[in-house]
Amino acid sequence: MRLNKMANVYVILSVLFISGVFAQYPEQIHLSYGQDLSQMVVNWVTLLQSNDSYVEYGTDKNLGMWTNGTECVFVDGGTEHRKLYIHKVVLNNLLPNQHYWYHVGSPKFGWSPLFWFTTRKLGTNWPARFAVYGDLGAANAKSLARLQEETEKGHFDAILHVGDFAYNMDTNQAKVGDLFMKEIESIAAYLPYMTCVGNHEGAYNFSNYAKRFSMPGGDGQNMFYSFDVGKAHIIAFSTEFYYFPQYGLMQVINQYNWLKQDLEKANKNREKVPWIITMGHRPMYCSNNDHDDCTNNESMVRTGLPILEEYGLEDLFYKYGVDLEIWAHEHSYERLWPVYNRKVCNGSFEQPYTNPQAPVHVVTGSAGCGEVHDHFGPPREWTAVQWEDFGYSRLTVYNSTHLHFEQVSDDKGGKVIDSIDVIKQKHGAGLFSCH
Repeated sequence: MRLNKMANVYVILSVLFISGVFAQYPEQIHLSYGQDLSQMVVNWVTLLQSNDSYVEYGTDKNLGMWTNGTECVFVDGGTEHRKLYIHKVVLNNLLPNQHYWYHVGSPKFGWSPLFWFTTRKLGTNWPARFAVYGDLGAANAKSLARLQEETEKGHFDAILHVGDFAYNMDTNQAKVGDLFMKEIESIAAYLPYMTCVGNHEGAYNFSNYAKRFSMPGGDGQNMFYSFDVGKAHIIAFSTEFYYFPQYGLMQVINQYNWLKQDLEKANKNREKVPWIITMGHRPMYCSNNDHDDCTNNESMVRTGLPILEEYGLEDLFYKYGVDLEIWAHEHSYERLWPVYNRKVCNGSFEQPYTNPQAPVHVVTGSAGCGEVHDHFGPPREWTAVQWEDFGYSRLTVYNSTHLHFEQVSDDKGGKVIDSIDVIKQKHGAGLFSCH
């Protein structure tokens, strides 16, 4: 009798798998900020169409509220033209600094486990805390376990992933992308996972990246956008437009014009939100020995398109007083002295990051991937620190004058191996004097 019951269970499960019921179960859940401070955006994937996109949520585990959203089919560019069903729900009118519980799915096909998030605090007078890294793979994701632990302990308000995901999201008919998104669910389902695009997302015109994530505003494809958290205005943009001309050069021009407009708008708001922070994947400067473009004196991101010599970003960011520029791509950690046009312009000899006379650059691409490390060459004149350890960065914007940045080594058991305080009495366009 017992064997017959087990056989029946096996038959039922087989039918469910064949009919695709479990393929409509939600997976790859992740959050992002919305365009409004009272919004949170929830995304997930099902492997078959469900026609149901629901989030049940509430301030306790009873989940007294619900809302629905959209389901869109994404067809991967691989030979199988594999389909994923991308679900997006925008939670509106959330209370500030409120802890919410939620799950996603549908009454018909089932629900995800229970997750939680905390909304942004009201106003700007509070310290904003970020985990920052680039170049995290599905394999050899060295930093992920420590990031999970810090997320569960409530150490961060958001994640900044500075390009290069999974290695690669399109690999094996986009199944590596699925695996990666499942792995980061352990942090991205609890914190807004804010991204910028990298070179490893380039396949099929960046389609896996553009469809899997949902960033606020900008071009609507997650390639360039901005958002405010506390005292920080954060701008994400694509360095890859300069290196993938087969997708069109107008994307460089369109982004440049948008960046200019966004920087102008941000400068009008610097009394409330003084810090301007950018994140782009390929650095303007680096001292690695791999012959990447950032090792050249005239990298394209810094000085612009070849021959035209236009649309470089260093002059633009300098003119509008960008305070901190975060990069990745190199699988290492490098902190620079304040620099403009290859010239070091410290605040002073004793306190280089107090009222610096040029933007501060940090390259943090050592979160861990299958390509392992990029080794360093000799330090350049603008190099302050070089580390090849696996790890990630922490960024805290305390107030209008003080910003803290530090690097955590996973190789050394979570030890902080580098830290700086950037202190600025004034922020604004035209204040730098690095000549």
